[in-house]
Amino acid sequence: MPSNYEKPRGNRDNKPRRPKRDDKPRTDRAKRDDRPRRDAKLRTDRPVRDESGVPAPLGDFVIGRHPAIEALKSDQEINKVWLQEGMRADAMKEIMDLAKEKGLVIQSAPKSKLDDLSDNQNHQGVVLSVAAFKYASIDDMFAAAAAKDEAPFFLILDSIEDPHNLGSIMRTADAAGVHGIIIPKRRAVQLTATVAKTSTGAIEHVPVARVTNLVAAVEDLKKKGLWIFGTDMNGTDYRKWDAKGPVALIIGNEGKGVSQLLKKSVDEMLTIPMIGHVQSLNASVAASLLIYQGFSTRHPF
Repeated sequence: MPSNYEKPRGNRDNKPRRPKRDDKPRTDRAKRDDRPRRDAKLRTDRPVRDESGVPAPLGDFVIGRHPAIEALKSDQEINKVWLQEGMRADAMKEIMDLAKEKGLVIQSAPKSKLDDLSDNQNHQGVVLSVAAFKYASIDDMFAAAAAKDEAPFFLILDSIEDPHNLGSIMRTADAAGVHGIIIPKRRAVQLTATVAKTSTGAIEHVPVARVTNLVAAVEDLKKKGLWIFGTDMNGTDYRKWDAKGPVALIIGNEGKGVSQLLKKSVDEMLTIPMIGHVQSLNASVAASLLIYQGFSTRHPF
């Protein structure tokens, strides 16, 4: 075999190798790029986002008779009223009358349909299809206090995660005349159907504002003259709290309490004394005790 022998290029059968893609003439590259790609699909299911980039829900549901009545009496935008087939007419009379006054579509459906819409919650035979729950601004909360000629009384919820807790807190806040609730936009429960159901209609009457940064919001409230009170294991006995004047009360996360950064902005810490074996309370229960202590000093006998 000659020493200068060179093995032919190709595969094992000595067939000429296929030219690589880059070996092809590039004269038709522009034409190939103009062709539609198979995976280039128009996406129409992307969620709408608010100014902070948080996905905003496209719609929700109000579940249960009392929440439905409160929603129908409010300015909430309602798309359709779902009523369970076979329900007594007298049980649904007020709901039907309110829906007819607003010219809403009333749809009769089997119980299984309402179970699906409500995620198997106790809907009591009625579900309202509504637009996404609207959030207020902090200015709206100040306006609500001014309309009643009262000093502002706000709640600040530091990353409450359970929708039942938020709904219960809203229910107590409405009963005690709280002018508004501030929640963070991230890492906390938002206004949902479960919150609306648990609040038994209070969601229609208590303004809820979302903020990007709770610490910054608290500092802004302090500049506007509010005294900020927090909750902690160590602090002043809540029964000594005098909530007269413009105040805001911070309720901490169910497990972690008030964050360390937020604690630094608080004017005074309040504590609920406990003598039992369990040294903690559910967030909504603790909030109720504190809210009504504030109520008792603001509205004495």
